[in-house]
Amino acid sequence: QVQLVESGGGLVEAGGSLRLSCAASGNVFRVNAMGWYRQAPGKQRDLVARVTRGGITNYADSVKGRATVSRDNAKNTVYLQMSSLKPEDTAVYYCYAQGVLTRDGVYNDEYWGQGTQVTVSS
Repeated sequence: QVQLVESGGGLVEAGGSLRLSCAASGNVFRVNAMGWYRQAPGKQRDLVARVTRGGITNYADSVKGRATVSRDNAKNTVYLQMSSLKPEDTAVYYCYAQGVLTRDGVYNDEYWGQGTQVTVSS
């Protein structure tokens, strides 16, 4: 059973920074793309950043210049470093993994983490 385990959320002051981590566990052989979405209360879940296995990244306009997404393919782990945080960055951040192949040969299109709360105080 593949699981995505997130860590690093919490309460941060405006202007501060944080680093989120997400590891895919459970006999994972390869993950094509990994990334982060976020969902604020009353809003839809939107992409924050994603990175392909080859290292190609893309970011939401709202975080460009403030966020860096990276991954460790050997550990099937994705990271999100954010700085100059704003109150509008407050949301539940969800990790996702796209195109997951296990060592048993099982393939699934995507998995989602349970989410980690990030609150930015003004």
